[in-house]
Formats: sequence, C-alpha cells, structure tokens
Amino acid sequence: MKLDKVMSISGKPGLYELKAQTRGGFVAESMLDGRKLTVNLRHNVSLLSEIAIYTYTEEVPLREVFQKIKEKENGGEAINHKESKAKLEEYFSEVLPEYDEDRVYASDIKKIVQWYNLLISKGYDDFSAPEKDSADEEE
Repeated sequence: MKLDKVMSISGKPGLYELKAQTRGGFVAESMLDGRKLTVNLRHNVSLLSEIAIYTYTEEVPLREVFQKIKEKENGGEAINHKESKAKLEEYFSEVLPEYDEDRVYASDIKKIVQWYNLLISKGYDDFSAPEKDSADEEE
C-alpha cells in the first residue's frame, strides 16, 4: 500500500484505503474497522500523498514528516494523540523544528500523530518518495 492510496474523509474518523473507482466516486475501506464505504464526489477527501505541513521556509510533504517520526521512534509508534496540547507541540517541534506554529494547529498535530500510529499499527512503514515512472521521465 502506498500513501497515494490512503485518504482522509472529512467527517469520518481514521484513514481509508482506496479500493476501487466507481462511476460517481469510489469505494474505500476503513483502516480502523475494515468496513467498506462508497464515497461520492461530494465528500471532502484528502489523499495523504497530497498533504503538506507548513514550515517557515517551505511546505514539507506529510510522508517526510512521517519518515522523521519513524526515525525518531526507530520504526515504533509515536506518543498518544490524546496527550495534552503542550506535549503534542513539544513532540512535534522535536520532529519538525521549523514548523510554522501560527499555521499548524494542535488539532493538525494530533491528526498527524494519530494517522502515523494507525499506519504503523497496520504494518505500513514505507514513507519514501514515490518512484517516477519511466514514461514520466521521457516527457
């Protein structure tokens, strides 16, 4: 499974894996309980591969943040996402010291930590950059 197949659906807890496309949307499977869900185009969906975190100099892709957490935790789970706001912000500043504190909220940090722990618990630990297709290189 790659991060471009993992998504967050607004209003729904946890993460979902893209299973199939349909005429009016797609079928996703919850990583929390394994239930399948039909998602239409009206839902607000974010692919994890498209999310980036604000820093003072640039936007850092979420996969790079996940990789930094993985390196900090030696491949294990991070702190609990239910920790206090101060603990979460302190932890995140250790992982990504240059994150923009004005634009990255405690709720964002909470989601990132929760998503990371969910992915690790499901055996997903490859946060490396996606490889370019040879067809893309020729263009």
